[in-house]
Amino acid sequence: MSYIMRRSRVLSILVALMLITGNALAQSMPAWEQLSPTQRDLLVAPVRERWDSNPEMRGRMFEHAQRWRQLSPEQREQAHKGQGRWEAMPSDQRQTMRALFQKTRDMTPEQRRALRKQWRAMTPEQRRAYLGQNRP
Repeated sequence: MSYIMRRSRVLSILVALMLITGNALAQSMPAWEQLSPTQRDLLVAPVRERWDSNPEMRGRMFEHAQRWRQLSPEQREQAHKGQGRWEAMPSDQRQTMRALFQKTRDMTPEQRRALRKQWRAMTPEQRRAYLGQNRP
């Protein structure tokens, strides 16, 4: 993992912790306009690095930024929690989740509910067989 990516991850974690805990330090931090150019660059550099190093991903990054701005604070917090759960998952469970997502992507809400009910009733062997038939 590159230095920029590590720095970005550490910075993201610190910012998330400050936002989640309501830390006094977070409350005492200045508004963007009050940050020095060096402080602004520290915050923006990881995004700049990802943008410059992945030209094929720029469209996706831009769409994500637009969607993020439309989320309510509660939705943003749920997204952060979901990302944390995803990162904590073992790789085999992530693979399972990817397969389920691909399968449910085009389903109606009723079909998704039925699949969840069916999934909960399956044995581990049945789930493995299902995933074998529905690879991502």
